[in-house]
Amino acid sequence: MGAGIATACLLAGYPVTLVEKFPEALERGETTIAKNLDGAVKRGKLSAERRAAIALTTSTEMTALKTADLIIEAAYEDMEVKKQIIDQMQAICPDAILASNTSYLDLNDIAANATLPENVIGLHFFSPAHVMRLLEVVVGDKTSPETVATGFALAKRLKKIAVRAGVCDGFIGNRVMNHYRKAADYLMLDGATPDQIDSAVRRFGFAMGPFEVSDLAGLDIGWATRKRLAPTRPGAERYVTVADRMCEAGWLGRKTGRGFYLYGDKTGPNPDIAPLITAERAAHGITPRPFTDEEIIARYMTAMISEAARVVEDGIALRPIDVDAVFLFGYGFPRHLGGPLQYADTLGARQILTRIQSYAEEDAHFWQVPAILHRMAEDGSNFADLNREA
Repeated sequence: MGAGIATACLLAGYPVTLVEKFPEALERGETTIAKNLDGAVKRGKLSAERRAAIALTTSTEMTALKTADLIIEAAYEDMEVKKQIIDQMQAICPDAILASNTSYLDLNDIAANATLPENVIGLHFFSPAHVMRLLEVVVGDKTSPETVATGFALAKRLKKIAVRAGVCDGFIGNRVMNHYRKAADYLMLDGATPDQIDSAVRRFGFAMGPFEVSDLAGLDIGWATRKRLAPTRPGAERYVTVADRMCEAGWLGRKTGRGFYLYGDKTGPNPDIAPLITAERAAHGITPRPFTDEEIIARYMTAMISEAARVVEDGIALRPIDVDAVFLFGYGFPRHLGGPLQYADTLGARQILTRIQSYAEEDAHFWQVPAILHRMAEDGSNFADLNREA
């Protein structure tokens, strides 16, 4: 991720200093950036002359950043690590804007010990950062308007689509994704297979299904999030352990050659997943039943819409169109459908409410009707109306 962000900034003409703690990690970063830039030349995105003129500064010392105007940390998702880095950066560059590339963590907590919390902002890039167009600009309670404006100006120069997000676990995109990903797990546990779910989602218009995405990202990413949230997980929540067992077995997706699917010489669905699912069903007394593709999409999209509606309701996204932009440019939502909340308007709030109420008979904790949908079902309004009012 750090190499991708550095590549994006270099391509935009910024001078970049890359800092890593260990020399071997720094060398890997330099190599990755060089490959990214060479690839841009091959694709005609960068001239050979400009490529030759790009000079990346590298160091294993944080003091190399002392003249920086903007510092972006891209460490792994550990709160203490990120807070330590922010503290170090502020000691070295007291006036610089300090950005965290966190995907989930509480930005207010990250900035809690900062001398100038108004200079701390979240810049959530999507991988690969030099290719993906979305940038969530995460605004903390004390982030200044000037810092926010700088984040948006950076996004424009990087040719990114910037969307303002408030602070919550996962911000806009990952918060919604975590919710509909649970719906996929429940479908798997209740009788559908991972490849059937993925196939139905692809036919709906996504490039990849949820289990394929998990394999691509690495199953350990979601595992780390689940372990972090375990202490606060509600007792009423259905918790599916299949992916946890896979991680414990070392099946982390594409990078290990085995996840929900096999990679390498053998390809296709991983046959060793079925016993894990069977054991999980037995542990919960679940008798599997068949699902049609239409039923899969109805539950999957209803889960996505309901959490997206709550994101707007909570003010994490300022407008429904912001949620739609996040999913169009960061999550591969079918472009002809315009985004989850524009798609919701084609269904109508009353139909969505009826679906949720029906599913709630099986799982009242997960399937709850957002207040905003109740209101829309009663007065006939929709998300497009909210966009016009914003």
